Amino acid sequence: MDKALKNKRIITVATTGAWPTKENTPNVPIEPEEIAEEVYNCWKAGAAVAHIHCRNDEGRAAMEFHKFEKTVELIRARKDCDIILNLTTSGGVGLKEEDRIRPFYELKPEMASYDCGTMNWLHTSIFENHPAFLEKIGTLMQEVNVKPEIEAFDPGMIYNAAYYLKKGILKAPAHFQFCMGCAGGIAATTKNLVFMKGVMDEVAPGSTWSAFGVGQGAMEIMYAAIAMGGNIRVGMEDNVLYKKGVLAESNMQFVERAKRVIEEFTCEVATPSEAREILGLPAKN
Repeated sequence: MDKALKNKRIITVATTGAWPTKENTPNVPIEPEEIAEEVYNCWKAGAAVAHIHCRNDEGRAAMEFHKFEKTVELIRARKDCDIILNLTTSGGVGLKEEDRIRPFYELKPEMASYDCGTMNWLHTSIFENHPAFLEKIGTLMQEVNVKPEIEAFDPGMIYNAAYYLKKGILKAPAHFQFCMGCAGGIAATTKNLVFMKGVMDEVAPGSTWSAFGVGQGAMEIMYAAIAMGGNIRVGMEDNVLYKKGVLAESNMQFVERAKRVIEEFTCEVATPSEAREILGLPAKN
């Protein structure tokens, strides 16, 4: 990586996710128009990457293609906005493989999530990512030049990624997102983040990485990731509370705080063009 980029930190905003509803918070964006507006405003606040989930007409987790198509169309229509789009492949549990594949395959964002293993999800269900599915989407992402964001909810998923890197299903340099604090996965603590990064450095050297913590571990993971040279993810997908007992007013509020913390640490917020260089993505005209 260019020496000038080592002090840069990428902010990813995850505006919507699969779980928070308008009943949880009236401020979560659900409709394509709401999501696109929030992404645009988060870009203006300092976010370089937007991780996109969409919902069905009832506001529930879904992978309905027309919702993704509309959301992406609205964001791309903002010609001044060069934010990197990162579409989910896991808009919920129990979804059809073809529905999980279609948004990234047809809309061709620069990135898409790649959840590198199966896990018990929130002690209530199974978040399934069958090995055959992981091989399939890894191959298809290469086919359409979409970079996988390897989401690791526990250390075993990092080892899974190393296997797929050796097999050629994933290509180096890889990019990891350490997802911490979800029930069924690794807890959101600094000690665990150091361990996760250590595993990555051992089995997938040269990779870039980002991290977030769900709930009460959010701030600890943000501070630790910045200090350790990593990048961060914020947004209502992971937390609807700005602080204990206080609902976030918007996703921009999270991005603005992340920017302040990065700058207080004497680092700089990466622009989308700098993020592309850090992540090994082609420059955007």
